[in-house]
Amino acid sequence: MPGVYRRDLDLNLLRVFAVVADAGSVTEAASRLYLTQPAVSAALRRLTSVVGAPLFVRSGRGLALSSRGERLRAGLQPHLQKIVEATLEPPTFDPRTTTRTIRLGLADADDWLLPPLLRVLANHAPGLRIIVTAVQFRSVAAALAGGLDMACSLAEELPPDIVRMPLVTGGLVCLYDPRVARIARLTEAVYFKQEHIVVSYNGDLRGVVEDVLGKNRDVRVSVPSFAHVGALVEGTARLATIPAVVASSIRALRPGLRIVRLPFELGRGTLDLLWPLSKDDDEPCRYVRGQVRAVARKLARAHGLVRR
Repeated sequence: MPGVYRRDLDLNLLRVFAVVADAGSVTEAASRLYLTQPAVSAALRRLTSVVGAPLFVRSGRGLALSSRGERLRAGLQPHLQKIVEATLEPPTFDPRTTTRTIRLGLADADDWLLPPLLRVLANHAPGLRIIVTAVQFRSVAAALAGGLDMACSLAEELPPDIVRMPLVTGGLVCLYDPRVARIARLTEAVYFKQEHIVVSYNGDLRGVVEDVLGKNRDVRVSVPSFAHVGALVEGTARLATIPAVVASSIRALRPGLRIVRLPFELGRGTLDLLWPLSKDDDEPCRYVRGQVRAVARKLARAHGLVRR
C-alpha cells in the first residue's frame, strides 16, 4: 500500500470529503464533523490538490459533486464503511467457524494436557489449527515475545508484558515399578539408597531434590522431558520424582507402575498459563485460554490436585 504513506495524503481528508458530499454544504458538514467552516474548506482544498481536479461545483446555495468527485465517492464509500465497521463493530468471534491458527508452547504438558484439549477443540472449534512448540521455563518469556500466542509452563520472574494465570498447583511424587523395586515403605533412607532418573532441561544430573534439600541422589539417567520417564522406570528399580499430574498420566498408560508420596516435603509448584499482554483481548486466543483452563481444572480434580 505505497499510497498510504504519501506525505500529502491525510486519510482524514477523505472523511471530510465524504461528509461534505453527503451534506451538500460546507456549513452543514462542519456542524456534523464538529469543525469550523474554514477547517472544512481547507481540507477540501488540500484534497483537491492531491487529486488534481475539482471535486465539487457550486449548485445554488450548496455544493454538488463534479464528475471526478462522483468517481471518488463511488470508490471511497464502501471502504469507509468497512473502516467504520472494523473500528466500531469488530466481527464477533465464533469458535464453530474460525480457521485461526494458534501457537501454543508446552513444557512437558503435551502428554497429559494436550490430548484432552485437542478433543475439546475438535468438538467445539473444528476449524481451529494448533501449532505446538516445546518451551522451557527459563526461556518461555523469550518464546512468547517471539510469536507464541500462549504457553503452559512453570515460570519464575516474568517481564511486565507477560500475563500469568495459575492453572494447577501440586506437589511432586515418586514413581517406580514395584515388580522390580521391592519397596515395602518409602522412607527417606530408602529413597536416597535407590538409583534415580531425573528430568533436567540443562542436561545435568541435578533436580529439584538437590536444589531444595541440598542432598545428592544416585542419579543414573537424565532426560530432557517427562515423556521418556514412564518407559525408563518400567522394568527397572529406579525412581523418578515428578509432578503428580504427570505421574498419573504415565500410570494411566502403564498401570503396573506405582505412585507414592515422597518421604520429605519439597513444597508445591504451579503450572502457569502465560500469554503476551498484546494478546490479552484477542478473541480466538481468549477462547483457547478458556478451554486450556477448563481442561486443566478437570484434570486437577481427577488427580486430586489444587486448582485455581
